[in-house]
Amino acid sequence: MSTASELEGRAAVFAALGDATRLSLVATLVGGYPRSISQLAQGSHLTRQAIAKHLRVLEGAGIVRNVRVGRESRFHLRPEPLNDVESYLARVSAQWDAALTRLQALVED
Repeated sequence: MSTASELEGRAAVFAALGDATRLSLVATLVGGYPRSISQLAQGSHLTRQAIAKHLRVLEGAGIVRNVRVGRESRFHLRPEPLNDVESYLARVSAQWDAALTRLQALVED
């Protein structure tokens, strides 16, 4: 059973990932090294300001972390929130599998 705080944290992660631009940013950051807003905006139709806005949402959900390097902000992926929601979805999936198995047994009897 999850606490209200854990559920709120997961909801924030799902909400943050519910946008194609933010998913794209996460996919880029999965590469393993930090990137600046300018680097993340390269090849995109979005402005640096738009990228920064999306990064703030991801940062608020704990998915990315901002580290200052001189005058530049670099963003790192934090895998812990993603690992947590992956584990949560696996538990929910197992519960559904068990419920469907019980239903199948009931129908077949």
